[in-house]
This record gives sequence, C-alpha cells and structure tokens, in this order.
Amino acid sequence: MSENVVHLHKHTNPPAEAVTVGTAPTVLTVVPDAPPARPVPLWVRSGRAVKTVVTHERTRSAGRAVVRHGLYTFNGGRIAARRAWDGRTGSRYERMIRAAEAAGNLEAAEEWEERLQRFRAARHHRRMDLLHSPVDAAKGVAVGAGMSVGVLVALGVIMAVSTGQAGDVITPLAATIDFIALLIRIVQIVWGPAVTIGPFLALLALWSVGRKQHAAPQWALPANVRSGEGEPITPSIVVKALRDLGVPALARAIKEMGDAGASMLGPITIAGCGVEVDVTLPSGVSTNEVQAKRRKLAENLTRHEHEVFITIPQAARTVRLWIADSGALDEPIGPSPLVTDETMTADYKKGKAPWGQDLRGDAAALSLYQRHLLITGLSNQGKTVALRSLALWLSLDKSVQFLMGDLKGVGDWAMFDGLATTLIQGPTDEHVIQVTEMVEGAVDEMNRRIQAPPGTTFPPLIVLVDEAQVAFMCPAKDEDKRPYGGSKANSRYFMAVRKIHNQGRAVNVLMWQGTQDPTNENLPKLVREGAHTRASLALGTESQARMALGDKAVDGGAAPNLLRPGLDRGTLVVASDGITIPAGQSSITVRTHYIDDDAATAITDRAKALRDGVTTLHAIGRSAEHDPLADIAAVVGDAPRVRTKDVLARLAARNSDAYGGWSFLDLKRVLDDADAGPYKSDGVMVVSRDRVARALANRDGEGSASAE
Repeated sequence: MSENVVHLHKHTNPPAEAVTVGTAPTVLTVVPDAPPARPVPLWVRSGRAVKTVVTHERTRSAGRAVVRHGLYTFNGGRIAARRAWDGRTGSRYERMIRAAEAAGNLEAAEEWEERLQRFRAARHHRRMDLLHSPVDAAKGVAVGAGMSVGVLVALGVIMAVSTGQAGDVITPLAATIDFIALLIRIVQIVWGPAVTIGPFLALLALWSVGRKQHAAPQWALPANVRSGEGEPITPSIVVKALRDLGVPALARAIKEMGDAGASMLGPITIAGCGVEVDVTLPSGVSTNEVQAKRRKLAENLTRHEHEVFITIPQAARTVRLWIADSGALDEPIGPSPLVTDETMTADYKKGKAPWGQDLRGDAAALSLYQRHLLITGLSNQGKTVALRSLALWLSLDKSVQFLMGDLKGVGDWAMFDGLATTLIQGPTDEHVIQVTEMVEGAVDEMNRRIQAPPGTTFPPLIVLVDEAQVAFMCPAKDEDKRPYGGSKANSRYFMAVRKIHNQGRAVNVLMWQGTQDPTNENLPKLVREGAHTRASLALGTESQARMALGDKAVDGGAAPNLLRPGLDRGTLVVASDGITIPAGQSSITVRTHYIDDDAATAITDRAKALRDGVTTLHAIGRSAEHDPLADIAAVVGDAPRVRTKDVLARLAARNSDAYGGWSFLDLKRVLDDADAGPYKSDGVMVVSRDRVARALANRDGEGSASAE
C-alpha cells in the first residue's frame, strides 16, 4: 500500500488534478516531541555566574586596584616612618658603612663612619640644649612681650601727641589685642574641619609616597609597571643582570661571593637622564666580554640596547655602565642657544661652540681653536646640520674667514652666501675641480703666513668641504694627467688636505670635512687621522667606527655602529680634546641641537651684520689674465673700508696663482699707482671702497678719452 506525502501548508491555487473524486485516504504519521530538558539546578547556575563575575577581567582589575591603593597607603606609611627613623637616628650611616665594607671600599667606609660620629655629636648637642631651652624660651617670650608692649605704647604716645587725644595712647595696643582675638576666632572656626579633614590629607600623603615608590606586589601593579619598563636600577638588579649575562666565569664568581656580588659595584649615581655605576670585574673576566654582550645586558636591565652604554675607565678590570631612564633618549632636547639667544657672539680662541647635550643632560660645548675637524656617518643622519651648527657659531666671530665647498649642492650652505669668501655648490666633477683649487689656494695662503715674520698673528681661515667623499672619488684629471681624486701622492685634493693637516693649525688655517659611509677609498687613512676632532653619527659596522674615530676610541667603548639609523639622527660619538670627556673615557656621546634652514639664515644674517661686507666667489678664476685694481674692488665689495690683511686674504682666495704671494708692499704699490693708497683708520691700515671705485672710474675715463 503506497503512502502519499501530505503537505502541511495550504496551496493558494491547488492543481486541477488534485481535485478529484474518490481519492484514496491519506495516512498521517505522528512524531512525538522530544522530552523536555532537565532544569539546571540553581546552585550550579549561581556558581557559574559567580565564577564568571570573579574571573572577569574588570573584576580582576578592580581587585588589583583596591589592593594596590590600599597597600600604597599602608606601605607609604612604612616608608615615611623609615625615613623619619633614618632622620632621627644613625641607621642610614650604618647601612652605608656596611655597603662600603661589602664593596671593599674602606675609604668610603671611613668617610661614612666619620659622618656618623659628626651626626651623633650634633644630636647630643641638641639634646643638651633641650635642658636649657624651656628657661631660655620663657625669658625670650617675656622679653619679647615686654618690648612689643613698649613699642605699641610708644606708638600710641606719638599718635596722642599728634592728634591731641589722650585716648590714642592705647589705640595701637587695643588694635593688637583685637587682631589676636580675630586670629583666635579664625582658629576656632577652622579647627573643627581641619581635625576632620586632616587624617584624610595624611592618608593621601602616605598614598602618594607609596605610589611613587610602587609599594605594592608586582601582580597588583599596573600593566606597564609590571612589565618592568622603567624599573629603577638598584644594586641587586645590576648584579642579577651581570650574573645572567652568559659569562660562566662571571656567574661563578658572583655565586661564590659572600655578599652576592655587591663588592663589585661602586656607588650608583644619578647621571643626567639615567644612572651610572662602575663595575669591578672579578679575576678571569675581561672587559670586552661584557662589552660584547651589550644587548643582553640591556635586556636584563629591562632597557633597550640603545639605552645602555658601556665604557672602559682607567681602573683595571672595570667597566662603567650608563643606564638611561626608560624612553628618556627618545625625547628631543631643547633648541640651540644660537637660536634662543640673539645676543650670543663667538670667540674662536677662547670660546666653545654650544653643540648639544651629553647623556648626562649637561651642555656639550666644543672648542674649535686650531683643531682640524672630521664628521662622518651614514647618509641622512644629520651630518650636515651638525657640521653647519659649528660653522654658524664660529661665524659670529667677525675675524673668522670661510672657504666653503658643498659637494651635495642642494642649498644646505646657501645662507653663507655673503659671509664666506668662497662658496662652491654642486656635485659634478667640475665642482670638485673648483673645490680642489679652492683648497690649494688655502695651501698657498698657509705658505704665505708661514713665511711671515715670527710673532705675526693671522685671522682664522676655515676651509670647509661637505660631502668630501665626492672629491676623493672624483675620476677627473688635469692637463698634466694628475687626478683630482684618489689617495695617491699625485692626487691634488688629497695632497692639499694633507698639507693643511701638517702645517695649517700653526697659522690658523684649518680643514673641516664632512663625509658619509666611510671606506678606505672615500676617506683615506692619512686624511682621517689628520683631524684633531673626530665625530661620527650612526654607522653600519665596527670597522667603519674604527675608521671614523680610531682604534683607541673604539677600544675604549665608542660604538657609533650601535646607534640606531634614523632613530638616533643627530646623535654622534666624539673623540677630541676640545670637549669635556669624563675621566678615564676616550669619547663622549653628544645629542646635537637641530638648527633648521630658517634659523640658520637668521644666524648668518646676524653674522653678516658684524662684518663690513663680504663678496662671495662662486667659482675659482683660473685665467692667467687678471686686473689687480678690479680684483681689489671686487673683494672690497660693499664695505666702506676693509683692512689690508683681509684684502690680501680675499685676493689670494680669488686667484691664488696671481695673488698668493702678495705682501702688503705689493698691494700698496698697486693702490698708490692708482691714487687709492691705503690709510690708517682706528689704528689699522685699511683700503677705502670709494678711493678704489674713483680710481677705476678715472682709469676707465682715461681709456675712453684715448680711444677717441
């Protein structure tokens, strides 16, 4: 027997064939409903709800907050009590004595013991004074009250005499009594609320002390504090970090020490935006083993690698750790004093350029007196800005002259137009040729100065070449087949720089160079070692760091290769006797001030105002034909008068072949022949712009007349 499927929904338009007579009956199959689920007991549902509430992150956070703030108050009270106890007793001195003895520093222990004796003597003296103080206080109160009454009565007498009213004698005394009564009434009004609020203020103060000290268990502290970021540096943390450094001999020595390694550490002192501590390593552990694990040591101290610096002081088997506060080195330093102080001037001989800040946060200033300079680093790390800031400061000394070559040529030095005697900008081989001849002209000026009589003083001449690696790598050759670039004895740029390095500082002719990504090809060994001040921004390898700063600085802990490219832009490592370096170290890390182009232009405008006017040459004339009188007029420029020695220096820079050997007599001869001779003004010989211009006009007029 077949069964038909019965649809439980009604068709709107049933098919015609479905409406028939005599259809077979339909059989319905009834499926029973599933039995109802058993209800969950109330206690199970309550337990689940309680578990959800208790384990919810908001509940846990609230619980941690309650415990944390409660313990902040309780432990803040303990801390305040301990501080009070330390202030009243000698327990602080005794702790320091024990720590010094554990570290083996007997001198420090003796010093703290002496301080303890002085503290006890002073405390005994104060206690003895207490025996006499009640009587002395009573006498003082009596004398003070009597004098006060007497002064008030005398003032009343004066008022009575002045007004003619006898009652005014007691007016000051009555006013004073009323004022005292007012004070008593104010105290009576305030006393009740103060007694009520006082305990809450005291609890708030204790909570603040506990909060600053993180006086709560680790699990109750906020997430950023629990993670260890910014954890204060303590002796135990330093020893633990050294123990876990992965140096077996060091770990064994710390384990065998009776004081758990405390004797290795010197005092932890605050140093700028961090702390500093000397670690005397045990026998069998070398300093380079610790230096090589800088990253691991930093991570053990809950710091990033760039926040820990390891240097080698003079003491044997000792490393000096400088540990920054977490995140402190990522904060920018303030603006340069050159920007903020518009009255600042420079002194080439005695002054120091405000360059930036050291890691301690102290001002880092560099002396430029008779020091050749080299700054190097990877591209786009702030080399030009760091070099330019030194030139900007020195430009505020009006006696300083500049010869500048910018082999990048994008306008970084354009603000020195009208300030530098020569300014060549561009990256091509032709620009390298011009810069090379500029440096060779400085060599001729140096030789002229050397031949001057003993005791002659000369103005500073700064020969500055930025992107000097372009000059060393230049393949161009002159008509005698001598290369402009390279590092051989016939290389013109290389030999000119070497000559200035050898003899220039004695006559104040100095070479400043900025290069990038140093190699032996683009920064020859003899050139980089000829600089007295060597500074490096971030570099790629240790071998480049040695090229930039020398083996001594790198062996002493200098590591520009560990600076972070991009993130540590403007931070450089300096090796120089012209900057204050901590005792025992061979280098110092400086975070330089950033001076943008607009601020640099404002500074050079101030520097130009100090001078009589400088005509800047943008190319070196190499023609044999020259007009001495016209050249003199060109170098005098717009200044009303220029000192003769400055005119000679500018002529030598303009055309070293023609004027490099000129003396004052040669200049005087040309000017006398044109009736524009030099004369004395304010005690120095000068050349007059108007006289030279008039001589040129007369000469040109005579030439025109003869032509007619």
